Amino acid sequence: MLTEPPKDEEILGPLPRSFSRAAVIAAHPDDAEYSFGATVSRLASEGVGVTYIVCTDGSQGGEDPEVPDAQLTETRYTEQRAAAKHLGVDEVVFLGFRDGSLTNDIALRTALTREIRRHRPELVLAHQPLRSLVFPIGASHPDHLAAGEAALSAVYPDARNPRAYPELLAEGLAPHVVDEVWVPGHEHTDLFVDVGTHAQRKVEAILCHRSQFAASADPRADLAWVTDRMRTNGTAAGCAHAEAFKRIVTGSHAAPGPQVAPRP
Repeated sequence: MLTEPPKDEEILGPLPRSFSRAAVIAAHPDDAEYSFGATVSRLASEGVGVTYIVCTDGSQGGEDPEVPDAQLTETRYTEQRAAAKHLGVDEVVFLGFRDGSLTNDIALRTALTREIRRHRPELVLAHQPLRSLVFPIGASHPDHLAAGEAALSAVYPDARNPRAYPELLAEGLAPHVVDEVWVPGHEHTDLFVDVGTHAQRKVEAILCHRSQFAASADPRADLAWVTDRMRTNGTAAGCAHAEAFKRIVTGSHAAPGPQVAPRP
């Protein structure tokens, strides 16, 4: 539950459609907050059940080589649970793949398909599977690219295909069709989500990952770019703060493709 819900009188721009369940597929602890935190907070506050699926153990996310991997993983899992709770997330699932070594292979696709069938989201938020040559290089971490491609492969065709991974049927996990996937827009943005005061909750959730600011004199100052980016997105969307996405409609083979303006 949110500890300090946004003001009741706040009116945000509409979403493309309503959802009852959403899943966030992230490569590392803290990726969900950086990429989707304000949107997650908004969805949860509007009654959408949200599940986090974190692919790696986070064991590469530290500057001190003397800290054992298991200790760092435990710290990062604890921080991730705290950040998720702050945003109103229902459940956090850790798949435990090795940080820094994630690949879009059958093991990862099977694990993601299992969770999609178990939680049955209509909406999946995931990393963009394409390397951006415009945004800072951190957006295209190899684990992000692998997680993004595996997420899309799990959404289509794996989760909906009854012949994919028959062991999942034996576990009682029936096929499931995800209606939409939203990935960070980067240079492909076609959806802005008005997040209003959820922008502040995003920053607060990121700050729950204290281990990632161990060497920082002023973590909030370090995160000024996060608010600036949401403000810039808001300017483009005609609101105060927004998060930017590429919207992929996956629920139908007949989903519209790119729209081309008619010739004069």
